[in-house]
Amino acid sequence: MPLRGDGRLNHDLMPGEKGPQDACGVFGVWAPGEEVAKLAYFGLYALQHRGQESAGIATSNGEQILVYKDMGLVSQVFDETALNALTGHIAVGHCRYSTTGGVTWENAQPTLGATASGTVALGHNGNLTNSADLVNLVAERYGAQRRGELARGNTTDTALITALFAGDADHTLEATAMEVLPRLRGAFSLVFMDENTLYAARDPQGVRPLVLGRLDRGWVVASETPALDIVGASYVRDVEPGELICIDADGMRSSRFAPTERAACVFEYVYLARPDNTINGRSVHSARVEMGRTLAREQPADADLVIPTPESGTPAAVGYAAESGIPFGQGLTKNAYVGRTFIQPSDTLRQLGIRLKLNPLREVIKGKRLVVVDDSIVRGNTQRALVRMLREAGAAEVHVRISSPPIKWPCFYGIDFASRAELIANGLGVEEIGKSLGVDSLGYISTEGMIAATEQPSSQLCAACFTGKYPIELPPDDQLGKHLLEQAELPLGQPEDGLKQLAVRTGGSTALDHP
Repeated sequence: MPLRGDGRLNHDLMPGEKGPQDACGVFGVWAPGEEVAKLAYFGLYALQHRGQESAGIATSNGEQILVYKDMGLVSQVFDETALNALTGHIAVGHCRYSTTGGVTWENAQPTLGATASGTVALGHNGNLTNSADLVNLVAERYGAQRRGELARGNTTDTALITALFAGDADHTLEATAMEVLPRLRGAFSLVFMDENTLYAARDPQGVRPLVLGRLDRGWVVASETPALDIVGASYVRDVEPGELICIDADGMRSSRFAPTERAACVFEYVYLARPDNTINGRSVHSARVEMGRTLAREQPADADLVIPTPESGTPAAVGYAAESGIPFGQGLTKNAYVGRTFIQPSDTLRQLGIRLKLNPLREVIKGKRLVVVDDSIVRGNTQRALVRMLREAGAAEVHVRISSPPIKWPCFYGIDFASRAELIANGLGVEEIGKSLGVDSLGYISTEGMIAATEQPSSQLCAACFTGKYPIELPPDDQLGKHLLEQAELPLGQPEDGLKQLAVRTGGSTALDHP
């Protein structure tokens, strides 16, 4: 299995334990006179929590597009020399967690492809559900030869979008996008560009976030508002579900490729997004604190101290403590540099499990009845080890409270949970899970309480991982799966040199070479 990118910044606290993996982060900027590659770098830095496997930036100077991408964290992929080489006035950036396709350099983004009038570089957050249909559409339109990124070994749904953007000789990229985007199903927040224009598009359900910001001399689009803040851009508005935005020398213009059928991911509020993000007008931090308050009302506990599982459980723990009147405390210390190594722990260290990343403050928790607040339970291994560690440190009682309902269903829209068979709540009731974890009591927030904390209408949210009700129709099981495009029998034929499809004048002839 290929090594994943360095530095798991999500809340996995045990070696090898798989929690809810973040989606991806996308960033785009149109700003003549600015160092757009550096703006993209810092924008991706603010979005690092959304994907830690690979990172990439593409830039255009109006005549050619250059792409630099590699495996690892943003700060590891880029240095001053690489950023200085990425000149131009438009940039598109991406940090990846793989929800389709393997963890390989070929699958890193932005992807690069030929169009009727030049080149497209594209970054994608989300997951398409009709990839099998799109494979057939690519073969039907452009023949059986694999071209572009598909010829270079890219096995992602993003490569299919890029291939479809090739378009016809008499179509601009904008016209091609307006024809292709309505054919996509599932979750897609896209940021892409050609030599002269920056584009942003969001699926009709708006599953994944995407925001528009303004610079003094340009525009920014990004997955989350903190990426606007870090580059000094002011928030303008969310990109609307079903909207295509185009930004060039003539300004910003908007088109509708589909009507809005809003079904935003509720798990963005629970865990995925940064707490300083704002989604559809609602502060994520405020939503999480309110989830904690609701949790305290719904699942009270007789205890001496409320502690969070760092850091993902902290806002909900603050809310729980405030509502319950039980003091809030930091009972666990987290190693700030956790996960930033390719070195696998030895068997001896692996047995220590969670202690590699968390350590209890014994003087704080000894003899105390604790409420431990976390955002979710996936397989339960992390919580089981945490409870054992707290008891060994002298906790008198351990009551676990979770600020989301039991996760029972997989996500097909851009979050990579454990398989349904591995989800502990799929096979056990709450009491049984509590016994399995070794806690004195276990309580989850209700689905209604969680949704109310977001201040969004329940009809405009996707909570499929909790309810099993998917707002976007799913294809048959054999047409789903992370590695669908790696199957040899797909009707795309043998690869030819994909670089032949890229005009040398665009700079595409070397942009796909491994750095």
